[in-house]
Amino acid sequence: MNGSKSPGLAGFGILKNTTCHTEKKISVFFSIIFMTVGILSNSLAIAILMKAYQRFRQKSKASFLLLASGLVITDLFGHLINGAIAVFVYASDKDWIRFNQSNILCSVFGICMVFFGLCPLFLGSVMAVERCIGVTKPIFHSTKMTSKHVKMMLTMVCLFAVIIALLPILRFRAYQIQASRTWCFYKTEHVEDWEDRFYLLLFSCLGLLALAISFLCNAVTGIALLRVKLKSQQRQGRSHHFEMIIQLLAIMCVSCICWSPFLVTMARIGINKSHSKETCETILFALRMATWNQILDPWVYILLRKAVLKNLYKITRGCCGVHIINLHMWELSSIKNSLKVAAISESPVSSKQVNLQPLSSTGQ
Repeated sequence: MNGSKSPGLAGFGILKNTTCHTEKKISVFFSIIFMTVGILSNSLAIAILMKAYQRFRQKSKASFLLLASGLVITDLFGHLINGAIAVFVYASDKDWIRFNQSNILCSVFGICMVFFGLCPLFLGSVMAVERCIGVTKPIFHSTKMTSKHVKMMLTMVCLFAVIIALLPILRFRAYQIQASRTWCFYKTEHVEDWEDRFYLLLFSCLGLLALAISFLCNAVTGIALLRVKLKSQQRQGRSHHFEMIIQLLAIMCVSCICWSPFLVTMARIGINKSHSKETCETILFALRMATWNQILDPWVYILLRKAVLKNLYKITRGCCGVHIINLHMWELSSIKNSLKVAAISESPVSSKQVNLQPLSSTGQ
């Protein structure tokens, strides 16, 4: 009986002497706002994705839409579960000793924080790899990246994130109530044991690795699209790559800006074993920054599409009064055109057929 209560009570006893405090009314207000905005934006993105997936079910874009659906569904459940627990904690005046005597709620909260933190990062890197293969190797992508394979990748990513989240529980290491008494995570105070340091470094290294893979693949994809555009500029005269390039830049910027502070802070704590008193506020700020990434995900991945960019272009052109780009560049989806141009440029037979068409027409 005492052993089952010791983790929660021990954590609460350590936190009684901390100087990190948050305003209850303001914190509850921001938690509700964050949760509501995240749920609404991800729900809207899911509806748009499902409608688009029905249209492109048999095309190469279906794999991207399937991965994006998994991403926004993960973000939706993350906001729903973590937000509900956070609001309950604030509403209960952060009295963990009253409702967490057996440390069950803190363990569930910690597992959800790790899972819904790593899973979107993993899915973002998988999406970046998928886009890179689709643009640079369209034939391989069309033959190997089927919906069945994409669903298997989604399942493997989720299982891997679940295993990482359950590692402390399987090793009988309880998740800890953090200094602000508003959330649970790995032990971040008085970190002396190698296993506690290992969990912090594992989480941060996996997250940073996912960001690095996303950055590298998005950079390769952007360069490939620019090269295809320069090669085909005289033949087509269309700038149908802009949608994809803008999405890639937005994905890299938002993910790196939102997640880097939290991941670097966790890595620094794991390396330095302990942290100063002001690190509590630093962790809270970094955590809120990471939460913003899950709110912005649907807008970056889904809503920053051709129609939105076309309207922005019209508004910009009307304000500036300068004809920069012809509107016929939006005739086809940028992803579809990129795959078509890449396939034509890689196929010598197709290029010969294209060159022979004018000769046959003149002969007739």
